[in-house]
Amino acid sequence: MMIRIRSRDGLERVSIDNPNITISQFKTLIQNQLQIPIHNQTLSTNQNLLLAKSPPDLLQFTDMSNPNTLLSSLNISHGSIIFLAYEGHRTIAGPAVHPAGSFGRKMTMDDLIAKQMRVGRQENPHCDSVSFDRDCANAFQHYVNETLAFAVKRGGFMYGTVSEEGKVEVNFIYELPQQGTEEILMLLRDSDEEKIVDAIAAGLGMRRVGFIFNQTIMHDKKDYTLSNREVLQAAELHAESELKEWVTAVVKLEVNEDGGADVHFEAFQMSDMCIRLFKEGWFETEIGEDVDPKLSIMKKDVVVGSKDVKEVDNDFFLVVIKILDHLGPLSTTFPIENRITQVTMRALRSHLDRAKNLPFVKRISDFHLLLFLAKFLDLNSDVPALAECVLTQTAVPEGYQLLIVSMANT
Repeated sequence: MMIRIRSRDGLERVSIDNPNITISQFKTLIQNQLQIPIHNQTLSTNQNLLLAKSPPDLLQFTDMSNPNTLLSSLNISHGSIIFLAYEGHRTIAGPAVHPAGSFGRKMTMDDLIAKQMRVGRQENPHCDSVSFDRDCANAFQHYVNETLAFAVKRGGFMYGTVSEEGKVEVNFIYELPQQGTEEILMLLRDSDEEKIVDAIAAGLGMRRVGFIFNQTIMHDKKDYTLSNREVLQAAELHAESELKEWVTAVVKLEVNEDGGADVHFEAFQMSDMCIRLFKEGWFETEIGEDVDPKLSIMKKDVVVGSKDVKEVDNDFFLVVIKILDHLGPLSTTFPIENRITQVTMRALRSHLDRAKNLPFVKRISDFHLLLFLAKFLDLNSDVPALAECVLTQTAVPEGYQLLIVSMANT
């Protein structure tokens, strides 16, 4: 049986002959196979263990603190992921070394540049935390779960605010035109529509803060966090944003204790080195079918540990972010753009009828509704005026109310 161990060093595997072992015996296997002393290990099934910054923080994770507990009693089985925090340093085995210098091939200028490209784990993100508006997060996961059944990939741009302390709040998700398969998410970007989205966001005092996508149900059988294709796409969008707090969020299905499936959110930042390597063209962007998805391929050698390699474990590029939730200022009840069902004026009429007892500004305090309306209004005057009403929660001018109601009745 194989158990996956995720630590600050990435994702590794521990082989177990007997599934009915105790946590104490499992720690001994980790010591023997991963060279981490037993007394330095803290284990948990909770991924937040990797966010712990001090010994007192580690003491909060007690689910695997009893050495006599059986792994099987924690519903840990073949392929399960256990999170590991440890003190100290160790040498991680890597691919074979390519000799350079006086004892091997001659050093070239590319070799010298590669020596400066040291890929290591970035401990601290620029983003302190990311908080999701519960309604917008639920609308996204509900669609990929109930309608798409996690069979194909789907994504969207997250919009919200960034505080001076680096806390990101996500208040709506714009689902751009796209086509998803089990492995690939193709974004069919519409620059005109994105301009409208950005204008609405600006009027609401918000901006684009990240990208969210789901992994398909088949990913639960694989031993990596993000695939090389996902790393490339995340790095490209992060680099394009020029926002150091940019967040990449992943929605996935995970097997629960009862054998059912729960929806989970994870959030990361792509490391500074990942973005630098992407901007400078180090990534191989043509990915062959025979390439291991958990490895990103470089065009030239980089240094990982003390080794010159062209294959880098994707986990080295990920920096885990703490996830929170909140109730934001917008509702998410209007049909969402670019999905299977086209949004029509009938949807607008139904939405206004359902919310007829609310003040008009509350009835239009929904990004997806504002985006639908914006396609029929002036981007430079009407859209900012309506967005300002929503931002300040002030009365919508009667002229706009009559215009919107008449649109709904066409």
